[in-house]
Amino acid sequence: MHRVYVTRQIPEEGMRIIREVAEAEVWPGELPPPYEELRSRIVDCDGLLCLLTDRIDAELVANAPRLKVVSQLAVGYDNVDVGACTARGIRVGNTPGVLTETTADLAFALIMATARRIVESDRIVRAGLWRTWSPLFMAGVDVHHAVIGIVGMGRIGFEVARRAHGFQMTILYADERPNPAAESEFGASRVPLAELLTRSDFVTIHTPLMPETTHLIGIRELSLMKPSAILVNSARGPIVDQRALYDALVAGKIAGAGLDVFEKEPVPNDEPLLRLDNVVVLPHIGSASVATRTKMAIIAARNLVAGLKGEALPHPVN
Repeated sequence: MHRVYVTRQIPEEGMRIIREVAEAEVWPGELPPPYEELRSRIVDCDGLLCLLTDRIDAELVANAPRLKVVSQLAVGYDNVDVGACTARGIRVGNTPGVLTETTADLAFALIMATARRIVESDRIVRAGLWRTWSPLFMAGVDVHHAVIGIVGMGRIGFEVARRAHGFQMTILYADERPNPAAESEFGASRVPLAELLTRSDFVTIHTPLMPETTHLIGIRELSLMKPSAILVNSARGPIVDQRALYDALVAGKIAGAGLDVFEKEPVPNDEPLLRLDNVVVLPHIGSASVATRTKMAIIAARNLVAGLKGEALPHPVN
């Protein structure tokens, strides 16, 4: 029987699929298995189901001579050395598509929460600081009819555009490739990134993390944004230069930020951004609905099983 290692507890619907064809060992901890622990655990394994918090590098796969498949329970796979896996004939899969709308919901929730100062207002009420109604008390900015700039018009960016269209927003997007569907359905306009940053009231990031997108939003880019603008990142933390973002927020160069991702995760307690009232911070929960995480577990399990059988993965990366 095949042997597989699962680096975290996942929904039972996924585990049932795996157990039908393999003997599965599951890391029991809430935190990821330490690298050396993971390295030793997969020495005799045929398959690995991992998360984006696990480092799957060339050294690790070289230490697992029986490994046939690496199944990532996530869309992004920047934590996996796909080249090293490919060189050793190891299939790599991910879970695209299924989390698109759930993640788009979260991105738009960050837009709304930041614009209308939802979290800040909640803190004031709980602290007993709400004393009366007044015209300027906790006044935020409107989302409806504003200009939204979507950086990356892939699946998730497209669904964010759909939601923005419902709010009658003017939709700009920056992408290497045009998206005719977004243009025809939502009236979206493809513009250079610099123009998008200059014109947008809200800038939301939906591009994958690659060498060319690391710190895509830095000092120069933030300086182009309106002082009233809000930046939202629910893609990957390193796409935004956090130090530059902090400086821009403190200096009033932009008005606020909504962040579901950070350059280092979990975010350290001493991260300066956590001290700012005009920043909404979340613990990387973009796809965190019960239904979506269950669907992701099923897809990851099916990728894993296909790889164990030497079949084409339903959702291959390599």
